[in-house]
Amino acid sequence: MITIESRLAQEIVERTMQVIPFNVNVMDVGGVILGSGKASRIGERHAGAQLAIAQRRAIEIDSATMRHLPGVKPGVNLPLTVRGKICGVVGLTGDPDSVRQFGELVRVTAEIILEQAQLIGELQREKRYREEFVFHLVKRDSASYDDLEAWALRLGVDFVRARAAIVLELTDENLGPDLARSELQRCQYLLGAQHPELLTAAISPRELVILADLEQLGGGAPGSAMARQRLTALAAVLHKALDCAFVLAMGVALSGIEGVALSYQSARQTSRVGRQRKPEATTFSYYELSLPVLLAGLGSGWQAEQLRQPLRRLDDADRRSGTLRRTIEAWFAHNGHPLATAKALHIHRNTLDYRLRQISEATELDLANTDDRLLLYIALQLE
Repeated sequence: MITIESRLAQEIVERTMQVIPFNVNVMDVGGVILGSGKASRIGERHAGAQLAIAQRRAIEIDSATMRHLPGVKPGVNLPLTVRGKICGVVGLTGDPDSVRQFGELVRVTAEIILEQAQLIGELQREKRYREEFVFHLVKRDSASYDDLEAWALRLGVDFVRARAAIVLELTDENLGPDLARSELQRCQYLLGAQHPELLTAAISPRELVILADLEQLGGGAPGSAMARQRLTALAAVLHKALDCAFVLAMGVALSGIEGVALSYQSARQTSRVGRQRKPEATTFSYYELSLPVLLAGLGSGWQAEQLRQPLRRLDDADRRSGTLRRTIEAWFAHNGHPLATAKALHIHRNTLDYRLRQISEATELDLANTDDRLLLYIALQLE
C-alpha cells in the first residue's frame, strides 16, 4: 500500500496554498492529519477524511453536517488515489460552495506530486538494488551463485556477453570522505543518464566500479582498440562530472557471473601497474598492459626471486652508471631493432653491440636465445 510521508504531505499543503486562499489539510488512510496550513492541527484525526475513506467518495461538510460530526470544520474532503488505490485524503477548509471549485484542482495536484514521489522512490530503490547487486558481484562475499543468478534474471542482465570491470579511483588525497562520496554519486547520476546500460557501485568513498558490455561496441572479442574507445568515452563523461583528479582502469572482459570478480581484480591490478609505469596518465587498459598485469602475480615467492636474478647480476655490474640497464630497456622498447635502439640512445651501432655483449656477460644470458631473452624481459616487467 502506498503511504504518504509527513514531509510530502506538508509539501502538498505549501504548494497548493500558494495558489488558493483556503487552508489545506492532507490526511493518511486512517484520517490522521499529516500536513496542514495550521500546524496545530497536525496529528489530529479528521472525521471528514475518515468518512471520505470509508465511503470512497468526496465528502462535503456544511453547517448541517457539522451538527452530526462534532469538532469538524466546514469544507470538502476528497480521496487521493494513486495507481488505483486510495492512499489518503486532501481537505479544503471553508464553505463548500466557496471551496468546491478548488477541490478538484488541489486533488489532481496532490495526486501528481504523490505519483512523482512514488516513481522517484521506485527508481531510487531500483538503483540501490542494482548497486548492491554489483557490489556482491565484485566482492563475492556472502551472496551465493544461485542468488546472483536470480538477481541477474530479475534485473535483466545477460552475463553470456563479455563484461569488463572499470575502476574509477579519486586520487586527490585532500578530498574528505563525504566530499569524495558526493563526487562519486554525481558520477553515477551522470553515467546513468548518458549510459543507462552501465552497472555501477561505490565500493568505497573513493572508488566506483563500472561494468561495461564491450560487445556493444562491435562484434567479436574485445580488443585494445575497443577498450581504448570505451575508456576514452567514459573519461570524457567523468571529466564533466568531477572537479578532482581521478584515474580510470579497465580490466579484462569476461563472460559469466564468476568473471565479474576476476575482471574487477584485473582492473585494480591494471590501475596499480599503469600508475607505476605512467604516473602522468589517467586511463589504463588491461589490453595495453596485459603482460605486466599478468606477471604481477609473480611478484613474490621463490619463482620471483629466480626470475629477478639476471637483472640483479646486471645491476651489480652496472652499479655506477646504470648505462647497461638503460640500454637493455631501450632495446626491448624498440623490439630488438639495433638501428632504432642506437638512435634512441644517441650512440653508434657498434657501441650498442658492445653494450649488448656486456649485458650478456653480466646476466649470463644469450640475447640471441629466445628463452634467455624472455627471462630478461620478464625480470624487467617484474621491476
